[in-house]
Amino acid sequence: MAIVKSNTHSDILRYALTHLERERDQIQQKIDHINSQLGQRTSSPAAAASSGEESAAPRKRVLSASARKRIAAAQKKRWAEHRKQAKASKAA
Repeated sequence: MAIVKSNTHSDILRYALTHLERERDQIQQKIDHINSQLGQRTSSPAAAASSGEESAAPRKRVLSASARKRIAAAQKKRWAEHRKQAKASKAA
């Protein structure tokens, strides 16, 4: 049986990592190109850094009052079901 050095394994992993990073960068460039054709801003930090833009803080998402009420009602319903199941499993 051949003895394989552990260094060879790490070399293979480094090669795979660099190859995948290169492929990721190429795909991101294609995505940015398509987004620019659609008139959208690029979403990747690498693209913003390469274009010289300073990264601004992400915009805070705002929910309407009715959306907050729907979410609260759904969460209350989930918790009620959870408590009901917990109570049933304790009784059993």
